[in-house]
Amino acid sequence: MISSFYQKYSRYLIWGVFCTLPILAFMAELLPSNNDIETWLPKDSDVRIVYDRFKAEFGAEEVILVAVEKGLDQPALIEGTAGRIETLDSVRECWTPDRLKNILNEFQVEPAEINRRLDGLLMNKQHNMAGILVLLSDEGIKDRAGTVAGIREKLEYNQLTGREVKLAGAPVVIAELDRLGSQKTNKKFFIITLLISLCLLYYSFREWKKTLATLGLTIWAINLTTALIYLGGGEMNFILGALSVMVLVFTLAISIHVHHYVASCIDQPDPLSAALKIAWKPCFLATLTTTIGLYSLTISEIGPVTQFGYAASLGTFVSLITGLGLTPAVLTIWPIDPKTIHAAESRWNFQKCANWLIDHSGRVSLATIVLVMITGVGLFSLKTKIDPLDFLPAEGRVIQDVRSVQENLTELDSVEAIVDFGDDDKPFIEKVERVRELEKVIQQHPAVRHTMSLASFFPNQFPESPFETARLLSKAQSKHGENDFVSDGERLWRISARISSDAELPQDQIYDELSAMINDPQVVLTGVAPLLRRAQNQIFTGFWESFSMAFVIITIVMIVSLRSIKAGLVAMVPNLTPICIVFGILGWYQIPIDIGIMMTASIALGIAVDGTFHFLVRYQEQFRLSRNSAQASRDSLLMTGEPIFTAAVITGAGMLALTLSNFVPTARFGYMMTSLLVAALVGDLILLPCLLALRPRNVDQLDGSDHKDSGAETDESRPRSPHFLKQSQQGAKDQSDKAVA
Repeated sequence: MISSFYQKYSRYLIWGVFCTLPILAFMAELLPSNNDIETWLPKDSDVRIVYDRFKAEFGAEEVILVAVEKGLDQPALIEGTAGRIETLDSVRECWTPDRLKNILNEFQVEPAEINRRLDGLLMNKQHNMAGILVLLSDEGIKDRAGTVAGIREKLEYNQLTGREVKLAGAPVVIAELDRLGSQKTNKKFFIITLLISLCLLYYSFREWKKTLATLGLTIWAINLTTALIYLGGGEMNFILGALSVMVLVFTLAISIHVHHYVASCIDQPDPLSAALKIAWKPCFLATLTTTIGLYSLTISEIGPVTQFGYAASLGTFVSLITGLGLTPAVLTIWPIDPKTIHAAESRWNFQKCANWLIDHSGRVSLATIVLVMITGVGLFSLKTKIDPLDFLPAEGRVIQDVRSVQENLTELDSVEAIVDFGDDDKPFIEKVERVRELEKVIQQHPAVRHTMSLASFFPNQFPESPFETARLLSKAQSKHGENDFVSDGERLWRISARISSDAELPQDQIYDELSAMINDPQVVLTGVAPLLRRAQNQIFTGFWESFSMAFVIITIVMIVSLRSIKAGLVAMVPNLTPICIVFGILGWYQIPIDIGIMMTASIALGIAVDGTFHFLVRYQEQFRLSRNSAQASRDSLLMTGEPIFTAAVITGAGMLALTLSNFVPTARFGYMMTSLLVAALVGDLILLPCLLALRPRNVDQLDGSDHKDSGAETDESRPRSPHFLKQSQQGAKDQSDKAVA
């Protein structure tokens, strides 16, 4: 039935894949990018609500700082550049040192006080660098990359193209994140991954047509997943950029397993049907549990992580359909040559390894468990850190410009204090004095480098004449607009505090200390820093919540599928191996978990469970036949070791290409996934077989079937090929010879 279907429709299926691939690839390229930091938290979170209110009242804090070395010595150049930048539709206004000086002079601020207020904002104390503060319009915020490109064109027109000019600010960083995290930029590294996978697949299959077809199915699955996300209204971000690699891993793993199952049944009358009857259960259960692990990411409050959870869950089912549904079509058109099976046996000889592991199962289990426990202690030392600047390459122009501006001119990170005077009908001067008092309190914190408010535009002493005071207020509103530092009819006042990048204190501690120092219910702190603070806390809690939820649900699925509580619990022990080893080492070496590293825990659990199910399904069959745990474990290792190992080697080696990326999250993802794949092999091919080999021989139940029922099976039901029987019999003979000796 199954074979007849593929005999009739295989070519149509492959042609369908070939014809739809260009359409899917085109749709995948249309997926828009969005790396806005504020979208990392849900709209209903308290800090997001406060920040959205801040934006509604004062406008988004979207500014680009153009710093020019020795710019104070060339005021005409600075003014000309600012004027040219203001011609862009994406720019609302530009502030320069001379413009602010003229405004402060109009307000009768003392010259010494003017320099003090501008130092650390648009000029430094050494007076060797000048800054142009570019305020973006709504159009500029929607197209940050285009705005940054437009500003660079204006700078180039004024011959400011060398190292003497630097661009910094959130729009510059976000635009660079969009560029580095885009599919176009990562495509070259993904192509290297495909080439590595192609070579290793050919080494395993030894047939070019079958190798190219298998890799083609994988590319089709990747583009189908991305196209479905586009049709669903999704967006690409620097975390979702790892989705292609994940689909590659899962699709290749299933295809390699199906290929091996067909090879193991090559001597049966209908190898394809026999193989699919064996393959569907472990592939389906592995996909189900992997989806659970990935879907658990959706409980996180971090926007990109939640999006990745939904998208990756979709990708796992696409991988299942492709690997289990279309790989048989490839094997029908290009059948497996028995000669390649025997050649593979000579290349991948697991017999000696399997015999040694089972013979020393007690010591190997103890040593592995000790290793896992020692590294697992590091889990208690894990810490988190989230800083968009850490995602940029250290040698890149953007990060160097940002660091230079922070060191020599001004800080880019800020905490915004909103003072709500409510319905209190205080005189304007009293409000100014109250804001100045708060500024003095904020400035006492060692991490605060500079503060600015509407009070910064007024002299220390107001004129005694009410008319003069009213005139100054009118000038302030006409010069700067109501939404810069005052809103809602003078009810809301804003104080912008620049936070030093050299501060050794973490952002959350600075935020808490400022809140304690102000201690005023009328003052609310907001800004990007509090958003990052909440996101950083959510990374850690989300890490444990998503992993714990996935582990509990997968354990239940494991127990139900094995129909044994003990067997299910034992089978889950090896699945903790990659988490304990890799993340434990991160804890030991105090390597912080960022937004990209956090999500790999649930992915690793899904990868480990994949190999576990393939091994356990075979182990169940062999144990029902032999009623000997050691022999069943040995046979299962010989039958499943090759595809599990091959899939891990091919995908792990392919993902090493990602470590060449200049985009830090992509490189870290490559390192993490390769390490987790290797660690998963330790659990699936070393710890799990050894633990099962130690089971008492008088155990009569594994999956709810008793000895009498299992004895009804005949040797004909065994899914063993003659070449495997030869290996197994040789292993048994070796054991007998050892016993005689």
